[in-house]
Amino acid sequence: MAAPTFETITLEVEEGVALITLNRPDKLNAFTTQMMRDLIAAFDFTDAEDAVRAVIVTGAGRGFCAGADLSAGAQTFDYSSRAGQAQAAVKQDGVSRDGGGLVTLRIYDSLKPVIAAVNGPAVGIGVTMQLAMDIRLASTEARFGLVFARRGLNPEACSSWFLPKLVGVQTALEWCYTGRVFPAQEALDKGLVRSLHAPEDLLPAARLLAREIADNTAPVSIALTRQLIWRMAGASHPMEAHRADSRGIEARGRMADAREGVTSFLEKRPPVYPDKVSSDLPDIWPQWQAPEFL
Repeated sequence: MAAPTFETITLEVEEGVALITLNRPDKLNAFTTQMMRDLIAAFDFTDAEDAVRAVIVTGAGRGFCAGADLSAGAQTFDYSSRAGQAQAAVKQDGVSRDGGGLVTLRIYDSLKPVIAAVNGPAVGIGVTMQLAMDIRLASTEARFGLVFARRGLNPEACSSWFLPKLVGVQTALEWCYTGRVFPAQEALDKGLVRSLHAPEDLLPAARLLAREIADNTAPVSIALTRQLIWRMAGASHPMEAHRADSRGIEARGRMADAREGVTSFLEKRPPVYPDKVSSDLPDIWPQWQAPEFL
């Protein structure tokens, strides 16, 4: 399947690794309604395409994402005044859903691992969209800012759920309370990013990590692992994890991937996993469903 084309992002697939690039470099890749739609569609594609084993997200030019596009001026976040051009084009119970939240929820549901390669400034949604990604690598030139309180807003894109899980409540509150822009080293020290790299080394490092996943692991196992780790972050008791783990082990244990994994290990050869995410992903969540938007 050929990768689709988009207005505000690019999508390339090479040897099982999809590279999504936010592509409004003249605007520091500022987030728009169209970018929201493009990102959701891109993750729909990467989930459906079995050839994609991992996804990297980065920005074109010198920025990752400068936050929401503010070209509408004072009315930027006033959905009611913008005649259908609101950042969130989806409503439920009369409430306009936050566009950044629609993106992070889509990334949360991804069946493929997602690596952020933060190449430059990342502010507002430029930070919060990363929180649903699995591993974040950053350039030494990157900067981060949860600037919502400085714009008269509150945190969005489900960041009040994701951020404290990544950096702890105290750091999450400090960053959101102050709204200050902080350097990549602080993001590393507080656990927001996994590693820092010289600008020219960032994408190669992200690709190396993606290759480690793509070349050595079973895609269906990765999809289940991603769901288990993220969904259990909100579980009320370890028994929920035990039930899901048990269903997964029982289902996977009788599938071809498990036989291939053991046999290839014993034969000291690289595995060739036959099961596909698109057709062989077991349902281990009969008791789980996403809460309705309120």
